[in-house]
Amino acid sequence: MIEVRGLRVVLSPDTVALYGVDLAVEPGEFVVIIGRSGAGKTTFLRAINRLVEPTAGTVRVAGQLVTGADPSALRQIRRQIGMIFQQFNLVRRASVLENVLAGRLGYVPEWPSLAGRFPQRDRALARECLAQVGLAEFADRRADTLSGGEQQRVAIARALAQEPRVILGDEPTASLDPTLAGSIMGILARINQERRLTLVVSQHQLDTALEYGTRIVGFRAGRVVFDGPPAAVSPEVVQAIYGEEAA
Repeated sequence: MIEVRGLRVVLSPDTVALYGVDLAVEPGEFVVIIGRSGAGKTTFLRAINRLVEPTAGTVRVAGQLVTGADPSALRQIRRQIGMIFQQFNLVRRASVLENVLAGRLGYVPEWPSLAGRFPQRDRALARECLAQVGLAEFADRRADTLSGGEQQRVAIARALAQEPRVILGDEPTASLDPTLAGSIMGILARINQERRLTLVVSQHQLDTALEYGTRIVGFRAGRVVFDGPPAAVSPEVVQAIYGEEAA
């Protein structure tokens, strides 16, 4: 479960990105966050694992307090939170398998991992995760030889290799064409259903969000303005989320 209470983020003295957001996500939900550019979607996701430091409020993941955790405790908590980025964030010159093994870095001693020495169990797990996203035969390929859709599937496998309880996705299909976007969202939906993982994903394509999400959360100007099932997203709701700002 993710529990966010009174989350406020000020990015500079005069730029408030989030205004006291309250949101609870139950285990096994597939929440898709929608909103205009600058609505606070990315800031919200990054505040959950403290890639962005909250200014006020609390965040708990699986009962553990993220806000205020010291570096050692935060490292432990981040094991439970997989992250998928818009730009993939792969080591392009490394192999696909090496990129997926990066998901195990929170579990292994630093020096052996820097030398590429991971336990056999971790290597087997990484290959299983690649198989789940349809890339088992790509393990030894360099990441920069893959297409954009294939690279994002590697990023998903890396997140799965953490064995997390929650996966966050910061517009994971924004760099892909619509056909590939549906494929990636389909993989995430299957992971949600088969593994019962909690997913919170921001999405810039409304139709895609409605097709794959089990719950839609609409952000506008740093606030939640809608929270409900896809079937409840009416034209009035779309206007409230995406409509022109008042002059």
